[in-house]
This record gives sequence, C-alpha cells and structure tokens, in this order.
Amino acid sequence: MISFLTSFLAAHATIIIYLVKIALLLFIVLTVNAYLTWFERKVVAHMQSRWGPHRVGPHGLLQPAADGLKFLLKEDPTPAGVDKFTYFLAPLMALALALTSIAIIPFGPEPLHIFGRDITLGIADLNIGILALFAITALSVYGVALAGWSSNSKYPLLGGLRSSAQMVSYELALTMSVVGVLLLAGSFNLRDIINAQAHHPERGILGWNIWPQILGFICFFVAAVAETNRVPFDLPEAESELVAGFHTEYASFKFAMFFIAEYTSMITVSCLCTIMFFGGWLSPFPASWTFTYYLPSVILIPAGLWVIWDGIRYETIFGRLVLPGIGTVLTVIGIALAVPQLQFVNAFIQGPFWLLAKIFVFLFVYVWMRGTLPRFRYDQLMSFGWKLLLPLSIANVVITAFAMLIWGPR
Repeated sequence: MISFLTSFLAAHATIIIYLVKIALLLFIVLTVNAYLTWFERKVVAHMQSRWGPHRVGPHGLLQPAADGLKFLLKEDPTPAGVDKFTYFLAPLMALALALTSIAIIPFGPEPLHIFGRDITLGIADLNIGILALFAITALSVYGVALAGWSSNSKYPLLGGLRSSAQMVSYELALTMSVVGVLLLAGSFNLRDIINAQAHHPERGILGWNIWPQILGFICFFVAAVAETNRVPFDLPEAESELVAGFHTEYASFKFAMFFIAEYTSMITVSCLCTIMFFGGWLSPFPASWTFTYYLPSVILIPAGLWVIWDGIRYETIFGRLVLPGIGTVLTVIGIALAVPQLQFVNAFIQGPFWLLAKIFVFLFVYVWMRGTLPRFRYDQLMSFGWKLLLPLSIANVVITAFAMLIWGPR
C-alpha cells in the first residue's frame, strides 16, 4: 500500500503540487478578503471618529468570521419570476472569474526547492499573462449584467445596465493605459515586466515604470477603480438611486459572493499596479543598501511588542489571552529572520515582502478613497471615461512609442 501510494504521488507529482497551490491560494485570498472587510470598516471608522467593529473578539478581529457564519445561516429566498439558472449562475460567475485572475499573478522571483522540485510562487506563469488576465477580467461584466437581468426587477436591471456601460467604457482606457508598459518591457509576461524594471538595480525606485509611465499609471488606476465599482465610481451600487443596484434581489451567501468578487478584484488591481508600475517584488532601495534586508524584522519586532503590550492591558479576558500570543508569534518571527543562520530565509522572503507591502498600500488607498470621495453622477462618469481618460491613455501610447523611436529602449 505504501509503495503504491509512493508511486502514485511520484507519477502525479505535478498535478498534486498544482492542486495544493490552488487550495493554498484560495485559502489565503478568501482569508485576506474577510479581513479586508474588517480593515476597511476600521479605517473608515477612524476617519469618521467611530470605533468600527470591536465587540466580536479583541478589536473586532472575529467580526469576519461572524459575518461569514451569518451569511451561511441566513434565509436565502428566491424571488418569483426570476430566471433561476441565470440567477444562480451570476454570483458564481462573478466570484469564479475574480478568483481565476489571481492565479496569473506571480508572488515572488525565486521558486521554493522542495523534494527536488522547483515550486514557483504562483499558479500559472503565462507568456501572455497580461492579455489572459485582461480577458478574464473583461468577462466579469457578465456576472453583474446577468444578475440584474435575471432578477426580474427594474432596480437590479437598471443597476446591471449601468454597470455594463461603465465597465465596457472603462475597459478601453484600462487596456490602452498599459500599452506603454508593454512597449518598455517588450513582453506580455508579468515576470518579464518586473525584470525589465530591474536592469539598473543601483537606481532602486528610480528604475521603476512609474516615472516614464506616470500618465499611464494615473489612467490605469482610475479606470481600474471604475472597473471594480468602487467609490467614486460605485454607480451600479448607488443605494440612493437603485436601492442596492444589481444585487438587490440577492441574499445570504449569493449576496456575499458578489462582495468577495469585488474585494478579490481590488487585490488583483493592486497586484497589477505594483507589478507594472512599481517594480513588483523589487526593493525601492539600491541593491548596495544591504541593511534594508532587515526591514521585515524592524517591522515585525516592534509590531509584535506593541500587540503584546496592548493585549496585557486589553479590557476582556479573551483579548488578554489572544493578543499577547499573536504578538509573541510576530516577535519571534522577526527575531528569527535577523538570526545569521536563517539569512537564506530572510533573502527568500524579500521579494514577497516588498510585493505584499506595495499591494497593501494600494488597498489602503482604495479604503481611503471610500472614506473621502463623493460619488460621481452617471453622466459625469461616462463623460470622464470617454472624453478624458481614453484620449489620455491613447496619448500616453503615442508619446511612449515616439520616445522609444527617438531614444530607443531604455
């Protein structure tokens, strides 16, 4: 039996590795989505001088689990007159497409060496990665449009139609805004785009695409915010006009699937901004500044000590038990990364550390905008996309091509 199992694992090792990576990525992404809702509620609450979640677990850390349990146990009615197949397909399609797009993102430069195999930090490393990703995200409009149409209600229908027009309009500007980056990199592969920004490691942040492509980045990020239906472009979910937009007739976990898809799309956009314009996993410091390798420890150790101190004086017994434990784990990891014998681990995590740090910054900007910016009117939304954003993105392509024709590739 053992020999059969060993031979089976050896014969199907590649498939098993991919299945494990897919399961691990799904677990991480769904967990991050859950706590991204907590993070958003906390940040916006502090902006508005409120507490935010704080009752369910210490600092409200168990609020995402409570929300998930509520969605699973909540009543799930199906309105009369809906197209049932399309009604149930729409949230599944929205979620599946959002999660599939994450599979194309590379999360680190170096593979893991386990049992004689190189395991890359990502699912699919495609030569046409950016094209495949845009093809997947372009299909996400169907989930929203079909949800509005199949609900057999005028408000979801209006929300779906508005969303379709918005996403199709901004898809053009979104695609055109990255052409300049593709011209500079000479490749559609996301790893090649990052490596093209590492030709001059002594420059650090000055070698990233954000400087020659600042116009392209502005067009890309604005169009991406509109694509993900976030403030100030959340017209498909305008409560004051459409009750709740395209998902008005959805409840329970089907309702939650739309929001999981939205937060997953936020993560994907943050990954793309980081990879194409901000150096991906590259450090912002020149390669000669080796002391920056200890930044993970410099961040983790004080953070862990602060969590321990906060836990000791927390008002509930549960918080006084849990928070010091979390703080101790963070502190121990930070100290371990600074130990000379574990420098190979520290060197390996440098790429994922910088990539995730930049992604977190963009996620914070998403939340920041929700707490500060007002919503566009629909005519302003469409006018801005067609009359300003699309011409600027096309102008960026022309300027980049003209500059490369004169000065050549960098």
